[in-house]
Amino acid sequence: MEFYPLSNLYLQRPIWFLISLVFLLLLLLNGRVVLSDPNYLIGLGSYDITGPAADVNMMGYANTEQIASGIHFRLRARSFIVAQPQGNRVVFVNLDACMASQLVTIKVIERLKARYGDLYTEKNVAISGIHTHAGPGGYLQYVVYIVTSLGFVRQSFDALVDGIEKCIIQAHENLQPGSIFVNKGEILDAGVNRSPSAYLNNPAEERSKYKYDVDKEMTLLKFVDAKWGPVGSFNWFATHGTSMSRTNSLISGDNKGAAARFMEDWFRHSGIGNLYSDEGVADGIPRRVSNIIPGLHDNHHKLLELAASFQSPPGRPATKILSVARRVRGALRQADKPGFVSAFCQSNCGDVSPNVLGAFCTDTGLPCDFNHSTCGGKNELCYGRGPGYPDEFESTRIIGERQLKKAVDLFNTASEKLNGKVDYRHSFVDFSQLEVTLPKQGGGSEVVKTCPAAMGFGFAAGTTDGPGAFDFKQGDDEGNAFWRLVRNLLKTPGKEQVDCQHPKPILLDTGEMKKPYDWAPSILPIQILRVGQLVILSAPGEFTTMAGRRLRDAVKTVLMSGGNKKFNSNVRVVIAGLTNTYSQYVTTIEEYEMQRYEGASTLFGPHTLSAYIQEFKKLAAALTSGQSVEPGPQPPDLLDKQISLLTPVVMDATPPGVHFGDCSSDVPLNSTFKRGDTVKVVFWSACPRNDLMTEGTFSLVEILQGKDNWFPAYDDDDFCLRFKWSRPSKLSTRSHATMEWRIPQSANPGVYRMKHFGAAKSLLGSIRHFTGSSSAFVVT
Repeated sequence: MEFYPLSNLYLQRPIWFLISLVFLLLLLLNGRVVLSDPNYLIGLGSYDITGPAADVNMMGYANTEQIASGIHFRLRARSFIVAQPQGNRVVFVNLDACMASQLVTIKVIERLKARYGDLYTEKNVAISGIHTHAGPGGYLQYVVYIVTSLGFVRQSFDALVDGIEKCIIQAHENLQPGSIFVNKGEILDAGVNRSPSAYLNNPAEERSKYKYDVDKEMTLLKFVDAKWGPVGSFNWFATHGTSMSRTNSLISGDNKGAAARFMEDWFRHSGIGNLYSDEGVADGIPRRVSNIIPGLHDNHHKLLELAASFQSPPGRPATKILSVARRVRGALRQADKPGFVSAFCQSNCGDVSPNVLGAFCTDTGLPCDFNHSTCGGKNELCYGRGPGYPDEFESTRIIGERQLKKAVDLFNTASEKLNGKVDYRHSFVDFSQLEVTLPKQGGGSEVVKTCPAAMGFGFAAGTTDGPGAFDFKQGDDEGNAFWRLVRNLLKTPGKEQVDCQHPKPILLDTGEMKKPYDWAPSILPIQILRVGQLVILSAPGEFTTMAGRRLRDAVKTVLMSGGNKKFNSNVRVVIAGLTNTYSQYVTTIEEYEMQRYEGASTLFGPHTLSAYIQEFKKLAAALTSGQSVEPGPQPPDLLDKQISLLTPVVMDATPPGVHFGDCSSDVPLNSTFKRGDTVKVVFWSACPRNDLMTEGTFSLVEILQGKDNWFPAYDDDDFCLRFKWSRPSKLSTRSHATMEWRIPQSANPGVYRMKHFGAAKSLLGSIRHFTGSSSAFVVT
């Protein structure tokens, strides 16, 4: 189905104007379009944070062999700012990254203060990660999180800091009067509990309050500009970013990044006339070129003749900005209108897996052991299966599309308007020895303490989303003598620490390891953002399902206590996980006792959750009373202490007589492909670390318009196009770039070609940009 702007229809026939008025009135009566007076200033922004697509270890699975070698689709930072005129404002940034980083947050805030003064500080800015396990690592400041990336990776770090700053600047410059609507609904098939035995250790009375062992609810915000109408949506839903496996080497936003791409394209191509139709999405790939490229002649013979006139030329020099100028979404963007921004944010995903078919043994095909997730006693053979099994890309698309469909539905039907104050509270808390007051059974209270960070033996076993190695297993509350000996070579935990962390057997005493600098965090940021009746809890870790429920309930009780009239009965509390920094997992004390992966990764001991609840309740009380809170101790800035062992790019080269950008493997002459086929072209290339092509693209599919005008159709941002980079050996100066285009069902028939952009480094260090094209081919 072709989509045409309504304005064209008005020009063609006056009757369309009357029909459209009736259509809009019906939508208003159904509550699908809500027009009301703006009560906030709203602004949204988005910027590329993809980072280095070669040589860098990916963050998430801690698999030393998972090295980036291309792009599935690009990563972005997406932000919103909400402000009261002459009042408070808050910023929320959602990253297509594994998690937030304390060091990244520190440097972003420094830049914002230099630009805006005290308008944006650590108090009112939240930076959250979606938890994809397919992004470049090396951007956190604590040793344990950058071991597999060979230390600190400056390119990863800079890409994040730059992108976050730029997306906030965009949002700030886009601030205009507008309204925000909130909606919620359930997604039943996008997450399962990967540690059910630990969940079942929670009290039966508590479990009976809930229908499911994971949270199924998505909460969505719809941003409506008073002038332009809908300009974006942000939602929170709990499911891990592990649809892509631990062996994947292509940078990817996983299921949440895919859902964001799909929704942004859905909106841009639906337009106001088709805003409420699902026909903007086909096979998970929103149509993007159908309304701007006229239908080509369907005579196959003539198309082949036309394609034959475009044979692959030699690679040639190019300018740095060419790959930016040829971007598909760049060509579609309206200069005078803010682009639509959609973010799929993370919540309490600690024990929630997107691999919804369950965990099975790779050797027998049977379900894994229930308590330990092992197969014949070995964890390495137990893997979760996504809905597209055995195709991880298909699983990513399906889980992303399931979130997309619910988000579209909530976006279309959102009618509850956010009203009320914009406010925030923030504090730094030292979790290494925090006193926590707990109620005692039968009355009274007792004071317990958290512990310096430590990781248990079950941590090394990994999860069903990404198993570990050796003989570790989940649910190990004893450890073994050999690994204790290995541990003691690094740091032997003292009796006080052992007793404090019990029943966790300590594998790595990270909180007490300080050489060459801190291995783990101790000072963490906790933060509450308020926009009307919505309250966002910025949590610097991965809360399990039940831990998140307890935290939300505790905060909501404080907000509603004593007949508090600042919050009405429909206050909504959401957890934004992996926000502002990262401190691994948070389980209930009952789940901690089981010492599965999540419990073994709960750093600060069995009372970690109670500590969070205590400190968040303090912030909630201050929010309702209007009182300020103590800022707390500042976390360290360890940038100057970072060590990097990643070797730089020395130079790039091609064989004699070959140019960068030449086709190494072209499409066959007179090629015709059908929708669903895969087109593959290989170019002589250079290391992608020479130029990250930020806001640009390495790969491009162009469609011929007329006889000699090539129009961008698909690029690095598209789910259907993959950029793969390889070199024959680690020390080789030669490399190839492979473009694989899986032709979507929504592709228009016509003449196409593949294009590659790159940058080569000479022995003297100069960078030369280049481009190359394949021969043309026909798609029917």
